[in-house]
Amino acid sequence: MTADLTIAEARLTPILVADPPLLNTQGVHQPYTPRLIVEIVTADGVTGVGETYGDTKYLELARPFARSLTGRRVSDLNGLHQLADQVAVDRSRVSERVDVGGLRGVQTADKLRLSVLSAFEVACLDALGKTLGLPVHTLLGGKLRDSVEYSAYLFYRWGAHPAGVTAESDDWGPALDPDGIVAQARRFTERYGFTSFKLKGGVFPPDEETAAVRALAGAFPGRPLRLDPNGAWSVDTSVKVADALRDVLEYLEDPALGTPAMAEVALRTDVPLATNMCVTTFPEIEEAFARRAVQVVLSDHHYWGGLRNTQQLAAVCRTFGVEVSMHSNTHLGISLAAMTHVASTVPGLRHACDTHYPWQQEDVLTERVTFDGGRVTVPDAPGLGVELDRDRLEFLHRRWAADDGSLRDRDDAAAMRAADPEWAAPSVPRW
Repeated sequence: MTADLTIAEARLTPILVADPPLLNTQGVHQPYTPRLIVEIVTADGVTGVGETYGDTKYLELARPFARSLTGRRVSDLNGLHQLADQVAVDRSRVSERVDVGGLRGVQTADKLRLSVLSAFEVACLDALGKTLGLPVHTLLGGKLRDSVEYSAYLFYRWGAHPAGVTAESDDWGPALDPDGIVAQARRFTERYGFTSFKLKGGVFPPDEETAAVRALAGAFPGRPLRLDPNGAWSVDTSVKVADALRDVLEYLEDPALGTPAMAEVALRTDVPLATNMCVTTFPEIEEAFARRAVQVVLSDHHYWGGLRNTQQLAAVCRTFGVEVSMHSNTHLGISLAAMTHVASTVPGLRHACDTHYPWQQEDVLTERVTFDGGRVTVPDAPGLGVELDRDRLEFLHRRWAADDGSLRDRDDAAAMRAADPEWAAPSVPRW
């Protein structure tokens, strides 16, 4: 009997997921962060799942996009992009300026559409794979590796969210100095086996963050180290830090904001520069590569419009001799599975990928994705190889539905004001 690949229903479930008090240059993570779970159901009753940002501006696009899919086929992946281009974007949702709060470069209507599209493409691939009995990596051309390496994502953090703020607790404790960061790294190694480390910077003066990286180098000699201040530094400060850490850094990520500033830093240091801020769509590639502003592009299928666009990005990077790895934002197991499938198909993936997943103690899967020696095994089960836990999904959706709206849009600066009422997102460069 021939399978019916027709989309009968596209379901959207916004949720709020617990997030620890991780610090960045804009503020601190909220106690709960919004995510959107997408389900694509075929006429044969096969369900595929995807995941992306759950803020209001993404939901506003996802709803009409979901309605437009009914009657199409899950195999019509190219047509998804044409449909996404037809979805109107509220101009008040895009600034056409550098979106420092989102830590994603310039905010545009196309970027919003691509972030929404990504979840639907993953869900379609999951449903298609389940229908055909094939894993997603096979649908993408086949895996080149049986496991994908991930990096420990270190953060300066408080031991708990501010008093009076409703939040979930965890056992990680505070990390506000070099000793705290090293202790955090040791726990990541003990629990998950990570062998490379990335520190989210832009929180404390650069000399303090330089000292933290030096402490990591002392505690884990020879291990790959990265530092990411999210564009918080001037060109001169970026060069100073690069020179101070040139013997231990694998790469320095987005030290200064924007392609022109990154290009100037690149001219003045031989430390490789990576980005997930100034190259986040195909039109941004030309200037960055022509000016040799970056040596590593940190892809993110939520940014680029899905797994197949991620493969296309990797091919462009290879053409110009630019390396590629993966960026991460707060995400759950569906996204980690999707990241692992596409990463397994990318030739020459030399750098460990980023992931926030160990920080997320809540998930919507029946079984969490696991790390062994800092690596995730590439699933060979049909589709993504994960199963949705409907009870957990409903619980997290009820939390979203009960929220008064204060947590439905991520705002790290607002979250910081719970501890410091006078806090305002710092101007850039901060140092």
